[in-house]
Amino acid sequence: MSEDLDTKPSFGLYGEPEADLETLLHIETIAARSALHDWEIKQHRHPRSVQILLVLSGQVDAIIDGLEDQLFPPLYFCIPQSAVHGFRFEPETKGFVITLSVDFLTRISDRADPLLALLTKGGSGRLPPDALARVEWLAVELLENMSSWPRDNRLAGNLFEVLLRMLPPQALSSRLEPRIVHFRQLIESHLTQHRSVEFYAAEMEISVRSLGRLCSRHLGCSPRQAINRRLVAEAYRMLHYANASVVQVSDALGFKDPSYFSRFFKREAAQRPNEVRMRSLPN
Repeated sequence: MSEDLDTKPSFGLYGEPEADLETLLHIETIAARSALHDWEIKQHRHPRSVQILLVLSGQVDAIIDGLEDQLFPPLYFCIPQSAVHGFRFEPETKGFVITLSVDFLTRISDRADPLLALLTKGGSGRLPPDALARVEWLAVELLENMSSWPRDNRLAGNLFEVLLRMLPPQALSSRLEPRIVHFRQLIESHLTQHRSVEFYAAEMEISVRSLGRLCSRHLGCSPRQAINRRLVAEAYRMLHYANASVVQVSDALGFKDPSYFSRFFKREAAQRPNEVRMRSLPN
């Protein structure tokens, strides 16, 4: 399954063009899509979403960020935003694929929350019998009711969060490119300090050019774009869910000038921060 990662296609859901994924909450069985492709999902990336696979039975040959492995269920694993991944499933493998827009990350109020670490860095873990039964039951309920959800159904978002919090503690996945994992960890540690790309490269003991190639290959963007995307996601969380003011968000994220923060946010998110904040207010 190993291939060059540089030009892998980007999808919203596998095989479908990117659409408006701002509030995407999606679940389907593994068989629903993979059986149509002879149980093989070729390498691709999701620039605007995170995926969680719940594999209940069967076997999976996985390649994530160029690293190959065989996975033996029952287990779960998370594929963070923009990670290149592909799978070959044993026929009749049973389980679920959950796809969540990166906006889902803004639901998490505590930056130290282990769930945020799982969704931003990736991770995996076994599903012991008690956890397996609970997770499978809720996944079936979500699947059966998905077609009736309104586009902005916050209850569905709450149920997805409950399911994810049922997952047992995970170890950081070794199936992700270690240097990209390290880069993501550094971004989390220094997010509000507005460090330069040169700083991150030095911390990783690689050149700026090498970091740029890594990000282009595995994230489909530059290092600066990766940092800015995480800043925007954190700002969105504070504006939309914490109802913080533009000045409060600007200060919390280390911007010295609220006007500059507003221009930064509009450039990166294609909307003004006050527009996001107003949508969070009750009618």
